[in-house]
Amino acid sequence: MSTHSMQRSEYDAYDGRESHAVTRRTEEPPYAWRAPFTSYFYREVGYTLTGLPVAIFGFTVAVVLFSLGIGTFVTVLGLPVLAALTASARGFGGLERARARSLLALDVAAPEPVRAARPGVWGAITARLVDAAGWKAVLYQVVMFPWAILSMTLSLVFLCVGWTLAFYPLYHWVFPRYVDWPGYRFFDYTNDEGVRHVYYVESPLQIAGVCLLGLLFVFVTPQLVRGLTNVNRFAARGLLGR
Repeated sequence: MSTHSMQRSEYDAYDGRESHAVTRRTEEPPYAWRAPFTSYFYREVGYTLTGLPVAIFGFTVAVVLFSLGIGTFVTVLGLPVLAALTASARGFGGLERARARSLLALDVAAPEPVRAARPGVWGAITARLVDAAGWKAVLYQVVMFPWAILSMTLSLVFLCVGWTLAFYPLYHWVFPRYVDWPGYRFFDYTNDEGVRHVYYVESPLQIAGVCLLGLLFVFVTPQLVRGLTNVNRFAARGLLGR
């Protein structure tokens, strides 16, 4: 079954921002047997891998501004700092919506722009302070930071382990030729009695078993990554949209 995608976007002709009527995009995930060989899967992997540096930066900005704002709240300085926090969080929210659109085939409509109830600098600051969308974006930056670490770690480990094991028959010859091992050394252990236990992956049956284990990882990894990114989809819809 081929992957189908539909996208409809409308842009505000005046200022180039996304219209709030915007956004409908769907993309069907591939069947499990095709998933490891599709761009859909590697876009999701790209999302988890690039998500960590973005999450680190966003989390750092959120924590620093929130701490500084609360610490100076008793003075006049705390209010503009907290307003800057919600404004920067909206910016990070826009970045996350763009990443979700391009890598996860998920369109999330941007929240309504902030409208000050009264003119002037303090009107703009107070509007930012009561901006619910901005505070939801701050919450997204904080709660999704540990999830970004977990997602990147699991995606990278499963992806590398799967293909490394699956391709083992192709590079098995390297060990006897260049390392003086009969095959990959799985473990080398000497017990308290001085007896050494060494296990090499060298027989055809062992090599086939390693390859099959790698293929299992290869086909499980897309399902794992999809489950991880589904959490991001849910969080983006709930915290970064309207």
